[in-house]
Amino acid sequence: MKAAASPPTLVTLVLLAGLATISLNMFLPSLANIAADFQADYALVNLSIAGYLAVTAVLQLVVGPLSDRYGRRPVMLVALALFVAASLGCTLAQDVHVFLAFRVLQGAVIAGWVISLAVVRDTVPAQKAASLIGYLSMAMAVAPMLGPILGGLLDAAFGWRASFVAFSGFGAALFFVAWFDLGETNQQRSETFRQQLRGYPALFGAGRFWGYALAMAFSVSAFYAFLSGVPLVASGALALPPERLGLYMGSISIGFFVGSFLSGRYAKRFRLTTMILSGRIVACLGLGIGLILVLAGVISEPSFFGATLCVGLGNGLTVPSGNAGALSVKPELAGSASGLAGALMVGCGAVVTSITGLLVTEANAPTVLLAIMLLCSALGLLAVLWVKILDARQPAG
Repeated sequence: MKAAASPPTLVTLVLLAGLATISLNMFLPSLANIAADFQADYALVNLSIAGYLAVTAVLQLVVGPLSDRYGRRPVMLVALALFVAASLGCTLAQDVHVFLAFRVLQGAVIAGWVISLAVVRDTVPAQKAASLIGYLSMAMAVAPMLGPILGGLLDAAFGWRASFVAFSGFGAALFFVAWFDLGETNQQRSETFRQQLRGYPALFGAGRFWGYALAMAFSVSAFYAFLSGVPLVASGALALPPERLGLYMGSISIGFFVGSFLSGRYAKRFRLTTMILSGRIVACLGLGIGLILVLAGVISEPSFFGATLCVGLGNGLTVPSGNAGALSVKPELAGSASGLAGALMVGCGAVVTSITGLLVTEANAPTVLLAIMLLCSALGLLAVLWVKILDARQPAG
């Protein structure tokens, strides 16, 4: 087979990033059935989310630098091969601990998101990066919208293992897509890791990098809290069946799709901090109104999922500009910056997911879940305000 020699098309980047996303949430409507099948506690099975997020956080710290050193293409191909093997392991598992071990190994597919962002920064000038990442995010939002719906339908028809059979097929197909279309784009590879490490202090010591990264981390944590806690809202306050829950879980991704479209359209016209700030205000307002309604005794599908839709919309406005800002601090380390920012997002999400699992019960789910999401969104707002303060003191060159 002849390997690709030219930069990948946008479609390939969308598929790679989409697989990294759909692998997180497609099987979520099946969590209760997985727990029942293995005769395990829901909290233990919930580690398939929290543990997965923790592992992907660590992997991003490795994948980014490896792609800066050895190139985007070989790292992506190895990651896809690991994902296929882990998906087959989940399918065949007969013990909950074996299942969880292979589940966290699926985290290798996070390379699809890290490397897609790095490829954008390799091939597109900095001023266009936020817009292109916006369109990339808009397209990949289709995956989490359809994922829970597909997962719910597969569970209803064939059982929860069908989702992991599908993951195996998706991963194998994308391996061949990447082989034929993912040409190498990293033209600034360092000869040794020691040479590469010399550039890290400028990245790690940049306040703007951390401001952009924290704004994204706290913002996306609200999404992770939603994924962890919404099954209990559905089974308790709203009494939704798995297939209907899968449909409503797509609401937050619909908001992300719209927000990403707006980012793609307007990111070139406005400052990065303006786009991020707009997203934080939308998310906080939506969640604030939703929480007030719940405290007033109004708990319904439109009011609850309307509030969480605002989180998706706000994140769609925030994440593309946040990534563009973080990756532009030191372009020759775009892979490392993408991995570090992504690890911070996922690591923060893993912590919030665990906290959500501990604090949210069927009795308090609507109130506590919205409160956790609002706190995360507010912290993201504070992070972007910090970047604006840094810009006012010393405008970026």
